[in-house]
Amino acid sequence: MFDILMYLFENYIHSEADIYIEENELTDELLRAGFNKAEIFKALNWLEQLADLQRSDESPYLITKPHQAMRIFTDSECKMLNVECRGFLMFLEQIRVVNSVTREMVMDRLAALDKPYISLDDLKWVVLMVLFNVPGSEEAYEQMEDLIFDEPTELLH
Repeated sequence: MFDILMYLFENYIHSEADIYIEENELTDELLRAGFNKAEIFKALNWLEQLADLQRSDESPYLITKPHQAMRIFTDSECKMLNVECRGFLMFLEQIRVVNSVTREMVMDRLAALDKPYISLDDLKWVVLMVLFNVPGSEEAYEQMEDLIFDEPTELLH
């Protein structure tokens, strides 16, 4: 499913074409690209649920005004996200790329991937997908893009 999400993100994120294409057309395109139909439906459902997270009445933990809150990870979340991933999420909060609301959206979407382990690269892409879908997060999205695509030019001391 994650490969489908990445395919869609990479092919439609900077597209000048109308992103709101019919679901049947999108499904046909993904089938032609070689993806499994069941996985396609999971990915489309994942994206639909991401859009739904912006409505606070559907997800009570998502408040309309972000606040500073420390995140305590459950045992299952610690198994899914290693120390490096959890530290990266904390780093993103410290530099204000994510806030308490977008962090919880990221956690929700990571859990929905239904993967036992999330790599740091996968985490970065999910953060980028969440920020892309949250109005008003354009600056944070650009910062996240820089973190993903800009390789450090020299060693940090």
